[in-house]
Order: sequence, then structure tokens, then C-alpha cells
Amino acid sequence: MGQAGSKMESHTKGKNDNFPSALTDKSGFQSVRQTVYWLSGFLWQTLEGRLILGVGFVLGLFFIRKPYVYIGRFLKHYKGCFPGMTKKSLSVAPAMDLLEYCELEWKGMTPHADQIRKAYGEIYRVHNIRYICRVRGDNYCALRATLFQVLNNGIPFPSWMKEQDITKLPEKLFYSQGCNWIQQYSFGPEKYTGPKAFYKLRKCVDMLKFQWADIYGLKDKKAREKACKLLFMDEANEYKMYEAVKFLMLYQAIEMSEGMRHGQDVPNFCAILFSRDTSLDPFSFMLNHLNTIGDSGGLEQIEMFLLGYTLELHIQTFRLYKYGTEEFEVSFTDVCGKDWHKITLLTEDDRHYNIPVTHQ
Repeated sequence: MGQAGSKMESHTKGKNDNFPSALTDKSGFQSVRQTVYWLSGFLWQTLEGRLILGVGFVLGLFFIRKPYVYIGRFLKHYKGCFPGMTKKSLSVAPAMDLLEYCELEWKGMTPHADQIRKAYGEIYRVHNIRYICRVRGDNYCALRATLFQVLNNGIPFPSWMKEQDITKLPEKLFYSQGCNWIQQYSFGPEKYTGPKAFYKLRKCVDMLKFQWADIYGLKDKKAREKACKLLFMDEANEYKMYEAVKFLMLYQAIEMSEGMRHGQDVPNFCAILFSRDTSLDPFSFMLNHLNTIGDSGGLEQIEMFLLGYTLELHIQTFRLYKYGTEEFEVSFTDVCGKDWHKITLLTEDDRHYNIPVTHQ
């Protein structure tokens, strides 16, 4: 009995000796698991706010940025429609009082300033010119002041442009008349475009033809003026039209040069146009004169005659610095008896032209 009891005690003791060990192992595993859970929770709580902010920032770039992009594009495109944002957008400014303009621009007490003030006073009183539209003063300004009035006043295509597709003139000159030198045509500051010149010229002439027809088709004066204003805010299309007019002037110069060679009647100004050392023929005329327009120079006086002939316009011009002489008021046309439309220009120096207006 004592031996049995001893065995029982020994057996129970063995089991009890193992129990605390098993309990300790299980508690250790749970402790590690709880630690991992605790660390995970701690890390998530730490990173959660930052993750939310990061995701929100990325989504904000995509969703929230969109309206600002559209607003920016809208303001960039239509900035000319808002006060205080028009100086760089409008190539032809709204009409302002002529005498106020004179007072602002010519405050000096020099003899030249006094002469210009007198000239403005005369065209105000005698010629009933009450307003002036200032034209952006780059080397396209003569073309800009002329073409703006053509479109704004609803002047139709010249008769010779109605008789043919002017968009095909570049190819006509190259293939039919052998004028391959047109590849050296310059588009303002962009010089010598090579074989691309024909493609670019066609694009420019097509732009002029489309815009002219589109605006001329607007019979309501206010609608036409609004369309014209928007067009002259678009510099890219605006410059294409000027290059198209330059090319049409070149085309007419080539036609008149051929006429002179075959003894045909041509306008009187042709003799002067092709007597200069720098423009003895259409090629040198293009290289030395037309190519500089929009880049380093503008239209000279004799080229104003060619511009009027090309667009079939009587271009009346007040040359203010010639006030008191017979050259104060001139008309850049020597073709009499033609039923051409008339436009009027103002110049203080034969380089920069503005637009006179009799009424608003």
C-alpha cells in the first residue's frame, strides 16, 4: 500500500511537473501573437492618416485640378473679352476719341509734336474723323490695318479672286510658270521653308479665303464686327492671313511682270516697283522686300500701291508728318475709273498705321 501510494504520488507529481511547462509555452505564443497584433494596430493607426491624405491628394490632382485647368484655358482663350486683359490680345483696339488720343501721345512742345497736333486737329474738323483704332505696331501693321477694315466693313472678294481658286495658285506658279524659287518664300520670321513652302502657302491662302467668306456672309453689322474682333485675337490665324495677302501680292507682281515683258498695259506703279536695284524682277522683289514683311520691315510706299491693286481697294492715307504739304493726303492707287471699295489709314511716320473712324 505504501509502495502503491508512493507510485501514485510519483505519477501525479510527474504530471504536475509537466503542466506548468505546457502552460508557460502557450502563454508565450499568445503573448507573441498579441504583440504582433498590437504592433500592427499601432502601425496602421500611424499610417492610416497619412495614407488617407496621400490618396486624397492624388485623387484631388485628378478630380479637383480639372476645373482649374478648364478655367485657365478659358481665361487664356477669352482674356481679350475682359477689361484689363486686352492689351496683349487685341491687335486692333476699340475706337477711342481722336483728340484724346492726340493729347495722350503728343504732349511735347517740339515743332514736330506741334505739327502732328495740327494734323490731328485738321482731320477732326475737316474730314469728320472723330475716333481712332490703334493697331498693334509690328511689321504686319499695314496689312493688319487694311485687312481688318476689309473684313470689318464687309468688303467682298476682288473680282480676280472670284474667277479662280486662289488656294491652287502656289502649285500653278510652280508647275505652270516654273517659279520654283518660291520655295525661298519667308513666313515672317520663319525663313526659307523649302518644299514645305507650297503646303504652308496653301494653308495660309485657304485660311484667308475661308475667314473672308465666312465674315462677309454675316450681313448683320454687329455680328460681323464681333466675328472680326474674335478673329483678330487669334494670332496664329491672323498671321496666316497676312502671309496669304503677301503671297497674293507676289502673284500679282508676277502677273504684271509677265505683262510688261509682253508689252501689255499694266498699272503705272509697276515701272517704279521693278526699277529698284533690290526688285528688278519678282524673285528679287520677294527676297528683298516681301520676305522682310512681318520680320524686319513693313510695306514701303510703292508696295502700298501693290496692296491696293491686289485687294482692289482705294487706300486713302493721311500722312500726318506731311501736314501742310500736298503729300498730307494721298491715295495708294493709280487705277482710275475702277469701282473699288475705299478704306482709310492714318500714319505718323509711314511705318506704323492706325485706323481712323468717323463714327462708332
